[in-house]
Amino acid sequence: METEKIIQAYFEAVSEEVLAQAAKIKLVITDVDGVLTDGGIIYDDLKTEYKKYNVKDGLIVQHLRKARIMVGAITGRSSPVVENRCEELRFDFHYHGIKDKGKKLQELLETLEIQLDEVAYIGDDLIDIPVMRAVGLAVVPADALEYVKPMATFISRFPGGKGVFRETADLILFAQGKLSGIIQSYFD
Repeated sequence: METEKIIQAYFEAVSEEVLAQAAKIKLVITDVDGVLTDGGIIYDDLKTEYKKYNVKDGLIVQHLRKARIMVGAITGRSSPVVENRCEELRFDFHYHGIKDKGKKLQELLETLEIQLDEVAYIGDDLIDIPVMRAVGLAVVPADALEYVKPMATFISRFPGGKGVFRETADLILFAQGKLSGIIQSYFD
């Protein structure tokens, strides 16, 4: 199948270690600013906040959830725009204004039957390091800070706001043998 060849080529540079870790993932948690967005914040004269999201990142959330992979966000800022986006995408949870993301992760996992090595986290800045060091699959965008990149298991080829969440989700679904079926379902 041509689709299968394309998918294999897309992930051929990913190490066997990363694929093995991605195959274990049951929960994807993402930061927002710098991951789901390019990190920019626009305010108008009325102090209304605007953010730009990549629709490709949003589309894959429903497929993760159908594959029984939970999706959530832990972000350091509080923003109605972000809350609305998380609700629109039907994230399983989203926490805002969290300064200690590592502590929030521990609290969260106490309520779920998920182990740290079954968690993927996508972050790009200092505040994300404690979580990245704890989880099984730590991902950063291509434009993450250079001193944050060494914490990553996987460095996306995409910058924040340009598909890093999608690439991570695709990687996980591929490693779990589910991506081809998802793609094929659009041909059927």
